[in-house]
Amino acid sequence: MAQKQSATHPAPDTTRRSERSRRAIYDAALALVAEVGYQKTTIEGIASRAGVGKQTIYRWWSSKADVLLEAFLDLGNQAAEAAGQTPHAIPDTGDLAADLKNVLRATVDELRDTAFEAPSRALAAEGVVSEDLGRRFVAQLLEPQLQLYVDRLRAAQDAGDVRPDVDPRIALELFVSPLAQRWLQYTGPITYEYTDTLVDYALHGLAPR
Repeated sequence: MAQKQSATHPAPDTTRRSERSRRAIYDAALALVAEVGYQKTTIEGIASRAGVGKQTIYRWWSSKADVLLEAFLDLGNQAAEAAGQTPHAIPDTGDLAADLKNVLRATVDELRDTAFEAPSRALAAEGVVSEDLGRRFVAQLLEPQLQLYVDRLRAAQDAGDVRPDVDPRIALELFVSPLAQRWLQYTGPITYEYTDTLVDYALHGLAPR
């Protein structure tokens, strides 16, 4: 009889259930930090909003910072995949300008997406006043993204499209940093035309002599 019941009612898929819970926790954490700020976001609040016990969260993460940073990594990966990009690489089509413009246009889409913008601003603001969180934000979220630009610029150097004496880590700031500043300080509109122009200005100075 037990075997017959097992065949009729298979055991629940705990892997699928865990993934649903993880996704709910990501969504809850990002929503809460956007609504109430980092300081007022708590593990208890995230758990309640996600419909899970707080011990479920502590089983996977040691702090709310860990939850939020992982949620942001996941959000970035989803955005890249939705744009048809590989999350951990900038496409190399052989046309450096086109590749940079495409990835920056995808960044513009992300920055203008309210699902990303509000929690990102909250976390960035807290990172300014909290050195520990700021360093973790840079190390876990920002630096891996900047490394993608370094890799693409180095490939362009190998192809002869960028001067060999150029430091890729400094060069990428010619188009990444102005965009970040404009977004953070509301100094101007965030548009494709703007980022395309940043690339054109930057590459004009980077082209071989």
